[in-house]
Amino acid sequence: MPDESPPRQSPRCVFVYGTLRQGCSNDITRLQPAARFIGLAQVAGILYHLGPYPGISLGGDQWVQGEVYAIDPALEAVLDGIEDLGESPTDEYSKREVMVDVQGHATPCLVYEINPRYVESAERIAHGDWIKAA
Repeated sequence: MPDESPPRQSPRCVFVYGTLRQGCSNDITRLQPAARFIGLAQVAGILYHLGPYPGISLGGDQWVQGEVYAIDPALEAVLDGIEDLGESPTDEYSKREVMVDVQGHATPCLVYEINPRYVESAERIAHGDWIKAA
């Protein structure tokens, strides 16, 4: 009888650039189920200071610094909750999958992008690193 178990899916990766970075207030390494560190990374975008946390607008010619982790669907659901992800166009964040530079390797990653209406008057973080700004 052939094996009819579903094919094993490789874990998704997430790029974290703010409070989910290691050592920050929502440190992804303290969440369950555990994430697996892949590497330091950067993605094209603009980082904004929104008080106790940042937001990213993807694209452009600037770079935002962060970390990439492999996650499973249960942890992705936890992250969606932290980011208060919803289905409405007025929600603060949306989740996108984009290519991220992980130590010189292009890697598809989830990124929580800020809704443009939340950064209209926000301060840009020119160097693109939340840890240096916090």
